[in-house]
Amino acid sequence: MTNRLAAETSPYLRQHADNPVDWWPWNAAALAAARAQDKPILLSIGYSACHWCHVMAHESFEDEASARLMNEKFICIKVDREERPDLDRIYQLAHQALTRRGGGWPLTVFLAPDDLAPFYAGTYFPREARHGMPPFAWVLEQVRGFWDTRRDAVRAQNATLREFLANYDASDAHAGALDDAPIRAALAQIERGFDHEHGGHLGAPKFPHCPEMELLLDIGSTDARAMVELTLARMAEGGIHDQIGGGFCRYSVDERWEIPHFEKMLYDNAQLLPLYADGAEVGGEKLRSEVVQRTAEWLSREMIAGPGTSKHGAFYAALDADSEGEEGKFYVWQRDEVRALLTDEEFTAAEHRFGFDRPPNFEHRAWNPIVAQSLETVAATANLLVQQVDALLFRARKKLFAARAERTPPGLDDKILTAWNALMISGLARAARTTGNPAFTALAENALDTLRANAWRDDRLHASIDDRGARLPAYLDDHAFLLDALLDFLQVDWNNRHFDWAIRLADILLERFEDREHGGFFFTAHDHEQLIQRPKPFADEALPSGNGVATRALLRLGHLLGETRWLDAAERTLRAAYATMQQMPQACATLQRALNDFLDPRALVVIRCGAPAEETAWRAALLACDNARRVDAYFVPDDAGELPGTLAAQTYIAGGVAYVCRGQQCDPPITEPSLLEAGINRK
Repeated sequence: MTNRLAAETSPYLRQHADNPVDWWPWNAAALAAARAQDKPILLSIGYSACHWCHVMAHESFEDEASARLMNEKFICIKVDREERPDLDRIYQLAHQALTRRGGGWPLTVFLAPDDLAPFYAGTYFPREARHGMPPFAWVLEQVRGFWDTRRDAVRAQNATLREFLANYDASDAHAGALDDAPIRAALAQIERGFDHEHGGHLGAPKFPHCPEMELLLDIGSTDARAMVELTLARMAEGGIHDQIGGGFCRYSVDERWEIPHFEKMLYDNAQLLPLYADGAEVGGEKLRSEVVQRTAEWLSREMIAGPGTSKHGAFYAALDADSEGEEGKFYVWQRDEVRALLTDEEFTAAEHRFGFDRPPNFEHRAWNPIVAQSLETVAATANLLVQQVDALLFRARKKLFAARAERTPPGLDDKILTAWNALMISGLARAARTTGNPAFTALAENALDTLRANAWRDDRLHASIDDRGARLPAYLDDHAFLLDALLDFLQVDWNNRHFDWAIRLADILLERFEDREHGGFFFTAHDHEQLIQRPKPFADEALPSGNGVATRALLRLGHLLGETRWLDAAERTLRAAYATMQQMPQACATLQRALNDFLDPRALVVIRCGAPAEETAWRAALLACDNARRVDAYFVPDDAGELPGTLAAQTYIAGGVAYVCRGQQCDPPITEPSLLEAGINRK
C-alpha cells in the first residue's frame, strides 16, 4: 500500500512511497495536521543519489516497528533537498546550531508544529546502537518524551534558535573603499591548505572545489595556475573520474582521488567540464581533450532527456551511487573478469594503465580503474609504441564499457532542475568557445530552449519541470545561474531572443530577490512561502554562491549595456558580503571572483561580423590571447537589428570590426584580427 508520496514528481520521494511510514510531502496540509494534532514534525531531508539515505531507509523507514513509532508520535514529512534547497539550507544551519557540528544527509530534524523551529536534530540514525550512535527507536521515544514533558524548555530553546537564524546573515554593509584584501586572504588560505602531491585540499575526503580553481585561474599567476593544473590532472587520473564511461563522481573518500562516493551529479560535471576545456596543460593535451570528450559523451548518453517528453534536450539530475543495493557495484571489477574480456595484448596494456596489476583498491576485494601508469611507461613495459598502446586501450575500454552496460545500472534521478541545467549550459557554452566543437553548442542550445519552453511561464521562472509542467517557484540560484548561462551562450551564438531574456532575468533579480535595504540577494523571492528564516547565502557550497554568480553576471551585463542599475546592485552585494568574505575568504571564492571583476573589470569585446569566414578569423585571434578567460567576447552578426545600450553604436564594417572596452571606457574600433590581442591588453 502506498502513502502520499506516490504522486510526487521527485524520484527521491517516490522511493519512499511504499514505506509503512505515513509520509507527507512538505505542504500546507501536512503543517496543518501537525498543528491540529499537536504532534511534533519529523522532517527527513535527503536526495535520491545519497548512499546513507538509502541505508537509513532500509534500516528504519522500511521497518514496521520503526514506522509504527514514527506514525504514532510524529507527523512525518519527507523532503527532496534538491527540489527544496530553501528548506535544506535553513534546517542544515539549524542542525549546526543545535549540535555544534556540520550536517549532511539524511538530515533528521524534529520541529515544533506551531512555529516550525527545530528542537532536536541529527543526520543518520541506525536502527540498532552502533559506532556510538543511539538506536533510532530510542531517539524517537526520547524526543517525543521531551516534547510532552519539557514544553517550556522547548519554547525557550526555539526562541533562542529563531533569534540566531534571524541574525545569521545580517551584517553592516562595508562603507569604505572596496579592495582586494579578501582575495589575497583567500589565495593565502588556499595555498596553506593545498595538497602539493595530489592536488585539491589536504587530507580526505576530497571534493572538486571548482569555484576555488576558477578564482586561481582568474588571478592568472604561475603558482595559481600550477595548483589548478595539478588538481585537474590528478582528478583525471583518479577513480573519481570514470575511466571507462566518462564523467566525474561527487567526491573521493581518500586523498589520492582514487575511490569515490560513486554518485554522479550533474552540477559537478557542469563545473568541471569548462575547467578541463579551458586550455590548461592538464596532464598533457591528450588527457585533457579525452576528459572533455568523454564527459560530453557521458552527458549525451546517460543524462539527457529523450524525444517524446516535455523535458527533451534538458539534463537529468544525478546517477545513484548504488546498484543492486551495493555502492559502486556497477563500476568496479574483478581482475579475472577483465582478463576474460580482453585479448592478451589488450589486457597487458589495460592492467598496467588502469592498475589491475596492483592489489585491489576497493574494499580490498575489487578494482576501481585509475590511470596507474602513463602511456609512455606502459609502452616501455610492453615493448610497444605509444600509438600501439593507445589503440589497445581504446579497444579494451570499448569492450569493458560494453560488458559493464550489461550490469544493473545505478538509479537515475530524472528531475530536471533549472539551476543545475543552467550550470551545464554555461559549462557547455564555455567548452564550445574554447574547443570550437559545435556539438557542445547544440547541446547547450537544446537545453536552453527546453528551459524556455517549460520552466518560463508568465514572466516567472520555475525551479523544476516534468511531463506535468513547471513546478516550484525558482530560487536565486535558478535566476543567477540562468542569467550567467545566457551570457556565456551568447558568446558562442548570438540570439536577440536570448539577449532579451537575459535582460529580463537581471531585472527580476533586482525586483524579486534583492535586499534593497542592506544589499545582496535573498535565496527566495519576496513573495515566496514564509519560512522560519530567509537566507542570504554568500559562501559556496556544492554549488557556487548564488550571490556570487548574480554579482558577476550583473557586472558582465551591466558593462555590456552601460546599465548602472545592475552595476550598482552588484556593488551593493559586494559591500553586503565584504565582512563574510574577510571572515571566510576561501569559502567565498565565487564572490572573490566577482570582487576581482569589480576592481579589475573584464575586457569586453563586441565583434560585428558578416560572413562566417570573418567570424572564424576573429575567433582564432581571440583564442590566441594569453588572457582569453578574462575576456567576454560577443560576436554580433551585422543583421542583428537594433540593439540596446552601448551595442547600438557598434556597427558592422566590411571584414569585421572589434570594439574593446573595460568598464565604461572603450577604445577606438579594431579592424584587423591580428591587432585584437594588443587592444585587449592595452590598459
